[in-house]
Amino acid sequence: MNEDDWIGAALARHEPALLAYARRLSGDAEAARDVVQETFLKLCRQQRSNVEPHLAEWLFTVCRNTAHDFHRRGRRMSAWSDDRVLAHTAAVDDPASVAAANDADTGVVALLSKLPPRQQEALRLKFQSGLSYKEIAGVMQTSIGNVGFLVHVGLKTLRERVAVEGVRSNGLRGGMA
Repeated sequence: MNEDDWIGAALARHEPALLAYARRLSGDAEAARDVVQETFLKLCRQQRSNVEPHLAEWLFTVCRNTAHDFHRRGRRMSAWSDDRVLAHTAAVDDPASVAAANDADTGVVALLSKLPPRQQEALRLKFQSGLSYKEIAGVMQTSIGNVGFLVHVGLKTLRERVAVEGVRSNGLRGGMA
């Protein structure tokens, strides 16, 4: 596969997850597109052999750092409410199913937002972006063991809070809101 095809395949495979991640970091769909565009421009400037073995980890790390750079420079980086994020990521189904799923997801997202920031980020990278513990460790610049701890404690806390607060836990079984 030539370089253009490789970049195109990386874009097709990773862009949606990177956009969701950048949107969460930036709080703005336009800023997220800028962050992801900059991420892929940086990929174009890299040697394929240096990046390919750990492409997802590299992309999410660059995306995270670029979003933080945008924030430091003062670009449109207000945080979206979790309701707004859900509204942009909800699947189109029949209205009753969407309403029921949104009620459950909104409850889980509200509980997720009460976790410490590093637990939130680890859970989002795992369940929203589908990264492995090793990839998350690279993105968050921590050990794989610490990622496992953050995910374990985050899920345990969410399950406890779901039980106490009576929120349906659909989002905690096979994926994350």
